[in-house]
Amino acid sequence: LSPTGTLALLGALLWAPWRALDGAPLAELSGDQDFQLFLHKNLEFTRKIKGDVDALQHAVCETFQLCKEEELLLVRQDLGIPQAPLEQCHRRTFQAEACFSQIRDGLRTYQGSLAAVLKLLPAHAGLVETLQLDAANLSSNIQQQMEDLGLATVTYPTEGPGPLPTFSSSFRHQVGGFFILANFQRFLETAYRALRHLACL
Repeated sequence: LSPTGTLALLGALLWAPWRALDGAPLAELSGDQDFQLFLHKNLEFTRKIKGDVDALQHAVCETFQLCKEEELLLVRQDLGIPQAPLEQCHRRTFQAEACFSQIRDGLRTYQGSLAAVLKLLPAHAGLVETLQLDAANLSSNIQQQMEDLGLATVTYPTEGPGPLPTFSSSFRHQVGGFFILANFQRFLETAYRALRHLACL
């Protein structure tokens, strides 16, 4: 499968709302066993990461009684917690390089953001560190697959998520950790839907 053919195929398949497209040329892709293996392995990996994020969200809820996002929205506005973008994965003008690049870059962003969670939940340090390692490994997997498919790496301007804000109080740190995990979970859900949709066709 040539890079151009792969891009065209991915562009036809991976756009929201993740519905099957009639007449999509699936024959070539279904025969690409390496690519299908990549998708299925990383679906499992993404599901495992989502489960670990969920466990940490429960820990924040139990430890700090921060459980409902709608009750914390006013504080969130002041904190400026970044949300890694994934719009290239669900636009009609889907570009494979852009989507995979955003997933890769977003994983790296959250890997760094989890440092704030690590300080917040020292009793769960092992789980947070495992999550950081898994995010780094999934990012590397995607980078390698992009190279194997001949997809160009896309680098976006530095207008995306910047460094973590400085928390002026322990409560704001707690809320910041809450939203880092909430944002990461949403990010993973979008990435998972993209991989699952393609793997199921």
